[in-house]
Order: sequence, then C-alpha cells, then structure tokens
Amino acid sequence: MSQVYDCVIVGAGPAGSSAAYHLAKRGRSVLVLEKDPLPRYKPCGGGVSPMVAAWFDFDFSPAISLKIRQIRYTWRGGDPVVADLDLKEPVWMVRREVFDHYLIQQAQKQGAALQTECPVSGIEWQSDRWQVMTATGPVWGRYVIGADGAKGSMAKWLGFQNRQRRLAAALEAEVPVSEPKTAAAHFDFGAVSNGYIWNFPKADGYSIGAGTFRGGEKQNLREIAAEYAQSFGVDLKSVRQFGHPICLWEGDQPLHSQNALLVGDAACVVDPFTAEGIRPSLLTGMLAAQAIDQALAGDTEALANYSARVQQEWGSEMRWAKRIAALFYRFPGVGYRVGVKRPGATRRMGQILAGELRYSDVASSAIRQLSAGLLA
Repeated sequence: MSQVYDCVIVGAGPAGSSAAYHLAKRGRSVLVLEKDPLPRYKPCGGGVSPMVAAWFDFDFSPAISLKIRQIRYTWRGGDPVVADLDLKEPVWMVRREVFDHYLIQQAQKQGAALQTECPVSGIEWQSDRWQVMTATGPVWGRYVIGADGAKGSMAKWLGFQNRQRRLAAALEAEVPVSEPKTAAAHFDFGAVSNGYIWNFPKADGYSIGAGTFRGGEKQNLREIAAEYAQSFGVDLKSVRQFGHPICLWEGDQPLHSQNALLVGDAACVVDPFTAEGIRPSLLTGMLAAQAIDQALAGDTEALANYSARVQQEWGSEMRWAKRIAALFYRFPGVGYRVGVKRPGATRRMGQILAGELRYSDVASSAIRQLSAGLLA
C-alpha cells in the first residue's frame, strides 16, 4: 500500500489551500487533489478582506492585483453614491487564478504534496483510513477534507444528505483593459432582483458580473451584465462569460463526519448578503487544519469542536447577514434610500467588507432603519 497521509484534501481553492498550509506547517503529511491544471481561471469578483493576512505568516502582496479605498453605488445605473473607505488597510482585489495558485504554492513550501488534473471519483472508509479513488489509482488518508466547492461530490459521499443549502447564481466575465477607468469597487442595485451587479477593478482590467442571491423569477443575467458593462466602455460579448453556483450560509449545521470535515463553498459558508466567499473559505480551512491536527494528537472531540467553532466565529455573524439580506433584497429601493444613501451606512458597509466591523455591530441599527423606511 502507498503512503497513508495524515490528511487528503480534495480541492485546491482557498479553503483547501488554507487547510493544507496550516496542516503542513504543523508537520502533518498532506496531499491535495485538484481536478484542474493550475493555475486555472475561477469566476469570482475577487474582493478579499485584508484581515485574512493575520491568519497566515507570509506576504500576500504578490497575489494582490489592486487595493481599493473607494466604493461607488448606483441605483439602476443612476443616483450614484461614492464612499471613501476610512480603513486601516484597503480592500484587496485579486485574480483568482493568481491568488489560488499562490496559496497552494505556499502550502507546498511547507511540505504539502499536490496532484493536479486528478479528479476524485469516490471515497470509502476502510477501518482506520479513507481510501480516495482517483483517475491514477487510490490514495489514503487518516482524515479527509472536502474542499471541492458548490458543485463537488464530497459532501454527498461523506453522508451530508439533508443539508441546509441555499444555492445562488452568478454570471461573470474578466475583461482586459489597458487603462481601467476606475479604482473603486462598483455595486449597482435595482436591475437584478434579489441581488446586484458589480464591477471590481484589477490592475489591468475589470471583473464584471451579476448575481441573484435569494431566488425569485428567472432573469437574464447575461443581458443585464452586458448592458451594465457598456457604461464602462466594455462589450461583454467580446469575452467569455462564466455562470456558476454559490452556496450561501443558510443556517448552522454539522460540518464533520467520520474522520472528515467540509470547508469553504462545500460547507455552505458564503455571506448571504454580500456573497463574500474567500474570507470564510480561508477561515474554515484554517479551523479545519487546527481541528485535524488536534484529532491526530488524540483529541476525540476535535472534529465536533470544528463545527462548533465555525458556528461561533462565522455562523453567529451570518445570522445577522441573513436577516439584513432578507429585508434589503425584498425591498431594495427602500434599502438604497435609507441604507446606501446614508453616509454612515456606506462607511460601515466598507468596514464590514474589510473585516473591521462585524454584522452584529451594526445589525440592530440597520434592521431598524430598513423597517422604518418601509413605513415612511
């Protein structure tokens, strides 16, 4: 039998790479399996809270395309609100093919092994280890981490059958621009039901997309995004567009099973209001690594404690995010008028995106203002 790794991680996105980095740094043997070649394109706005730097001890600068200190909001293309972000650190804009590849390279430097172009076809528990089936044969791990995203099969294979899972939809395109006209993150509300349109600048282009996050009638996101892009002098029909699902946080739930954990999109931890996914992916990857390290050291409660920590450190905030999202997206015109157009509210939203404020710090006030706006 080949080597039995301390942990086999399925998926080399931010969650899987974060787990691999922290486990390998603790001296554990780690194998990461990734179905695609790397670097690989990943549709994503690419906004990252700078607070994640505190969870790692390497410099993220090579993986950051641009840093922003300004947000521009519009309502159906007009009625603009520009907010300068009074932040300790500006929000990062990243290209996922660069950011994700950089993360897994840091894990490799700590000793993690990586197999790319290696899709997983199934898993089986064998007495005291997991057998993970791949196109090139089986590999074994004492523990496994499912980091294979919203469309992955690991959660199903691990027995997470009746999960709380809200799928959202987004369409996105990366547009090369020699001289971007903006260094602000743009959000447009009103044109998309239960969501928004965005333009996140990069050093050499834009990430333009549209997403709907709470269901509702079918919408032609392709046409909506294409019309919005024209305001930046961009023809989206000239570039390839990607649609993808998003697993929003829908409630606290177990994220552990027999010698296994779920992280990132596979764990359904995406912010239900902003659809932010990179920060919770990095967080759950780090917490999963800590839990498996403790389990390998003999702590029989470590995996259950992982589920509890995710609920405490992320889920407790997402409860508030979900309540705000339910009000804001149901009555977006009111939300824009009493929320976005209030200078204090836009500053606080910027601080939440940067990780300097929590939803629980502002939720009571935000919900009160939105509710009052419905009665005005």
